[in-house]
Amino acid sequence: MYKQQVIKRIFLWCILGLLSPFSLLAQQAVDVTAKADTNSIRIGEQIKLQLTATLTAQQFKDANFKVLFPVLPDSLAHFEVVTRSSLDTSINQDQHILHQTFTLTSFDSGHWEIPPMRFEVFTGANAAPDSAVTLPIGVDVNTVAVDTTKAFKPIKAVQTVPWSIWDYWLYLAIGAAAVLIIGGLIWYFKSRPKKEPVIKVPTVTPYEIAIADLKALKEEKVWQQGDIKQYYTRLTDILRTYFEHQFGIAALEQTSEELLQNIKPVTKLNQQRDKLRSLLSIADLAKFAKLQPTADEHEGCMQKAEEILEWTKPKAGPAEETGSDATLEKA
Repeated sequence: MYKQQVIKRIFLWCILGLLSPFSLLAQQAVDVTAKADTNSIRIGEQIKLQLTATLTAQQFKDANFKVLFPVLPDSLAHFEVVTRSSLDTSINQDQHILHQTFTLTSFDSGHWEIPPMRFEVFTGANAAPDSAVTLPIGVDVNTVAVDTTKAFKPIKAVQTVPWSIWDYWLYLAIGAAAVLIIGGLIWYFKSRPKKEPVIKVPTVTPYEIAIADLKALKEEKVWQQGDIKQYYTRLTDILRTYFEHQFGIAALEQTSEELLQNIKPVTKLNQQRDKLRSLLSIADLAKFAKLQPTADEHEGCMQKAEEILEWTKPKAGPAEETGSDATLEKA
């Protein structure tokens, strides 16, 4: 008797062990379906195909549980995919339903089947994917019925539609508005008073600015503090700015040789050509070749700059200003 009970228990445990995988599979099973809104269309008409996958709440919340919908190509057997919607989710009680809708059409008459759709089911992070397959769907694609007993009707001629001005009222209104706007703009620009240009008379002349800058450079004692490059950069920039504002020469944008060439038409400035060449040569060597000029050369360059300014400064009388303007016009 005891042996029979042991044998029965062993038998029951074996049955439970065999059934446990199926119970786990049942827990992980996903219900997938493919439905069409009709099973009969005419050539060129469209059919809605909806794919759904039903998950339990436990499966939906499981981060490792995933269902991949089939990817339909643009063309199936005898069917063409017109549109495809995005994947959407709806909740029905404790079930989560994933669904996607495809719009299909066919231009081949006959009875055709939409092939089975394969879903990939992942039950774990490292688990191999399982497959869930839907049933095929039969669809009849019918031709347009033609009554062959009736005679063919002749092709109708092209008919002329009667012309009406009201068919073009919008274009006429736009054209009239454009003409009025253009005419108004022309009248406005012709009749508005012209503004006289405001001539600004400088209160400080370029010569006075240059003299003040040279004085400030001397007082700061830049080269005495060892900053040779800054001393010559500021010295030459003062002269170049003066030439640009006083004589209209783009001196700040030119090299030393270009500047010496462009001062030739300005008589007063060209008379100081040798002094300017000497000053620019020492300045270029100090700025770019790291030459260390002597103290006498520093003072000499400052003196040359002051002499150039003094020689070329504009005279105060009206007659002298007219002569100076004539010189610039010749330049």
